[in-house]
Amino acid sequence: MQAEIDVRVREILEDGDDRGASTFAIRTLGPQVLRYLGAILRDDEDKKDAFSRWAENLWRGLPGFRWQSSLRTWAFRLAYRAALDLRDQAWRRRETRLESGEASNIAESVRSATAGRVERQRSILRELLQNLTMEEQALVELRVDQCLPWEEIAEVLARDGDAPDPGTIAKRFERVKARLAEMLRSEGIAE
Repeated sequence: MQAEIDVRVREILEDGDDRGASTFAIRTLGPQVLRYLGAILRDDEDKKDAFSRWAENLWRGLPGFRWQSSLRTWAFRLAYRAALDLRDQAWRRRETRLESGEASNIAESVRSATAGRVERQRSILRELLQNLTMEEQALVELRVDQCLPWEEIAEVLARDGDAPDPGTIAKRFERVKARLAEMLRSEGIAE
C-alpha cells in the first residue's frame, strides 16, 4: 500500500500537478498523521494546529521532496516537527485564527471525518500515555499505530539530521512498553 502511494504521488508530480500530488498525499496520509498527532499532543486544539502546519508544510515541500525516504516517513517527520514546534512555541498562541489555505481546508476535512472514531477507540490508552514524554509517545505511536520499521522511526525522531541507531530506538521502545504494561497492571486492566 505504501509503495503504491509513493508511486502515485511521483506520477502526479511527474505530470506537473503539484497541487494534485499534495492533495492526494494529504488525503491519503492525513488520517494516520492525525491519529499520531492526537496521541502525542493530547489536546484537540494543539492537534488541529499541528495538523494544519503539517498539511501546509507537506503542500509546500512535496514538489522539492528528494525521495531519500518513503513519503510516509517524511510525512511523519513533518508531523513530529510540527508537534515539536507547536510545543516549543505554545506561548505564541493567537486569539484569532488566520484564514485557512487550500491545504488547511483539506486537512480540516480529513480531521473532521477521522476525529470521532479515533477518539472513542483510544480513550483508555490515551490516559495512560499521558504519563509518557512526548518523545516516548511519538515512539509508541510510530511503532504500534503506524507500524513503521525501526529505521524509519529513527529518521522521524532524528534531531538536526542525526538519526539515532535503530537498535537504540528498539530498546527504548521495549522500556516504554514495559512501563505501559506495568501501568495497565496497576490499573487492574492487565495481569
